[in-house]
Amino acid sequence: MREPGLFKPALLWLLLLAPLFFSTYGFATWVTSQRSDVGTLVFGWETHMPFWAWTIVPYWSIDLLYGFSLLLPNSRHELKQHALRLLSAQVIAVSCFLLWPLRFTFERPEMDGVFGWLFAVLAGFDKPFNQAPSLHIALLVILWVMYQRHSQGLWRWLVHGWFALIGISVLTTYQHHFIDLPTGALAGWLCVWLWPVDHPSPLLNARLAKDPKRWRLGLRYALGALGLAIAAFTGGGAWLWLLWPAVAVLLVALNYWLLGAAGFQKRADGRLSPAARWLYAPYLAAAWLNSRLWTRKHPQPDRVVDNVWLGRIPTPAQLNSFSAVVDLCAELPIYPQGRAYHALPVLDLTAPTPAQCLEAAQAIERLREHGPLLVCCALGYSRSASAVAAWLLHSGRASTVDEALAIIRTARPDVVLHANHRQALGALPYAR
Repeated sequence: MREPGLFKPALLWLLLLAPLFFSTYGFATWVTSQRSDVGTLVFGWETHMPFWAWTIVPYWSIDLLYGFSLLLPNSRHELKQHALRLLSAQVIAVSCFLLWPLRFTFERPEMDGVFGWLFAVLAGFDKPFNQAPSLHIALLVILWVMYQRHSQGLWRWLVHGWFALIGISVLTTYQHHFIDLPTGALAGWLCVWLWPVDHPSPLLNARLAKDPKRWRLGLRYALGALGLAIAAFTGGGAWLWLLWPAVAVLLVALNYWLLGAAGFQKRADGRLSPAARWLYAPYLAAAWLNSRLWTRKHPQPDRVVDNVWLGRIPTPAQLNSFSAVVDLCAELPIYPQGRAYHALPVLDLTAPTPAQCLEAAQAIERLREHGPLLVCCALGYSRSASAVAAWLLHSGRASTVDEALAIIRTARPDVVLHANHRQALGALPYAR
């Protein structure tokens, strides 16, 4: 259902965002035009990029789509999040234009007619600066997310086709070099990640971590991000793709220091948000490969007691053996496919809190009524083992922490539970 009275706040947002867009974009262009140290970053293969004058039409269409997008939200919350995404994209892009400006170097052919007029109008405002990250592409990502959210059937396919054409047009109108596109997409997904619609923003519950281990782990990831960024800038060329994993790993560091497991935006259906999947993609691929390598000699789950099993994030074939899943992995998605499912994301290499242990124990007891239940994390050795131990204590199947751990290690000998895991379990009211 659409909330009534959304037109007025949508109009107010447009009256704020439109002047801000033109003023800050123009200011960045003017500042850059006064500088003598503006460089360029262009690959040799780009000289073969065709110029298609007609693509100025989809290129210009993003302005109309920008304005109409504010009329699409069904609630004030959705409208506010969408507007904040647009505003954030402007702030990020303009800041980058001022800090490291780049110049477009290709000359357009002479044109007349309608297309020539459209290019002339564009040239009157948009000078060959303000390149990376492409604000056009950043806004494209944000608008694409909004329009596909409110379309279905044939209309959704038309939305995908037209927005893909807009993305191509930034190259075929000779407006941007290639480097501007992936950096713009990264900026756009960052804005979508910052201001989600279906769950709280990761900024709302941001708290500095008190656990020293989280600070140490975050520092490792931050140093990894720095190393990747240095390699990208010093290597140049294809090495610049390392900026993507650098951003992903830096976000992981921020999760350990500040945002917690919520930074991965794992949803109640076991999947990560689309923005998280794009932003973290290099890290997710590495985390999945790591989970497979560590468990290659023991990929199967193990039955602990009754119908409760312990293991790694399952393959689809392994998942077929279970009717329910309790998932403690924050960083990897799972597809429960209609099974009873409870997500309790916990950061890798950290212990669940006592409250999380209690929640996991209650979820296991509740969901195992559906049949065989799998408790899992990336490897099935620590976070998920803590959850099973909490359930053993909660259900009375173990009377002490040591007894619970002994039961688990009998079933799965490679389980690794450190002092912080034992401390969390020992804080449970029924533990001794």
